[in-house]
Amino acid sequence: MDDLLRFRDDVAHDEPAVTLDAFLAKQTNATAVRLEAGEDARALLPYLDRLALIEVSFPSFRDGRGYSAGRILREGGYTGELRAQGDVLVDQLPLMRRCGFDSFAPEAEIDAEVLRRSLDRYDYRYQPAADAVVPVWKRRHG
Repeated sequence: MDDLLRFRDDVAHDEPAVTLDAFLAKQTNATAVRLEAGEDARALLPYLDRLALIEVSFPSFRDGRGYSAGRILREGGYTGELRAQGDVLVDQLPLMRRCGFDSFAPEAEIDAEVLRRSLDRYDYRYQPAADAVVPVWKRRHG
């Protein structure tokens, strides 16, 4: 599998991402932005309609701030490519997808069969998320 695990139906955005500071200060015509861990995703909310890619850094698999950034952006109306980049592990991908990530650039290669099994592991979800999956409790109780 290539370095960029894509789950989007369209072609991934390949323009280099600028830093959040550069985008807010002087490169407001950029269509790709990179959020580092700890940066506030809400700063991008007024600009979501002009961005094709937001790349969120995961410096360590223990650092969950990127999950929050993804959900904030999707709930804010972002529809472009949302890429998780960095120390991304195969068992995290289903959770990242639930938070709205639709492309991934892991540091380490992920075996295609292990990835497929990981993504197909659970038939039902129990909590609402940024994706369109209806939680099982809502299916049961309306």
